[in-house]
Amino acid sequence: MIIAVDFDGTIVTHEYPRIGKEIPFAIETLKKIQQETGHQLILWTVREGKELQDAVEFCRARGLEFYAVNKSYPEEQLEHGCSRKLANVDLWIDDRNLGGLPDWGIIYQMISTGKCWTPPQNNINEPQQKKSFWQRLKG
Repeated sequence: MIIAVDFDGTIVTHEYPRIGKEIPFAIETLKKIQQETGHQLILWTVREGKELQDAVEFCRARGLEFYAVNKSYPEEQLEHGCSRKLANVDLWIDDRNLGGLPDWGIIYQMISTGKCWTPPQNNINEPQQKKSFWQRLKG
């Protein structure tokens, strides 16, 4: 698979243009995905120029290398003024997903098993009744 991975809010906390704090298990999970599955990772971010290079170096210093950065493949030449659009991406890991970013353990399980994750949903049409202390103890 080809997996596009966002940087700000996904690998690190949002502090753009600075680099935020590393989100726990993000780098380790991405490295494990590469090592165990052979999937190709593309860093796909709004960062450009020095901010982009800082993000790449941040990941590289932690042992994470990407197949491509803001391109579909390493040799791709982008013409000035052309839209950056990825071709043939199988999966996107991004904090702006509908439902938000799952825990990195869930992301790993989804990719390694091929099973989809669905966030828990509340039925807005049915009022939620709060369980009493004793009901919560019973399970």
